[in-house]
Amino acid sequence: MLKLRFSNLSDADFEFEEGERENMMNNLALKLNKTKEELMKLFNELQKY
Repeated sequence: MLKLRFSNLSDADFEFEEGERENMMNNLALKLNKTKEELMKLFNELQKY
């Protein structure tokens, strides 16, 4: 769903090694020009669908 909403995201943006989730989230926040809080809110909204 997130890739549909933001066309500039790719599968590679969601890849991360064990223990590196925080880095992935930081990279997504930067790429989408969102704060971490905004990104978490977006994830929570998408989980409702």
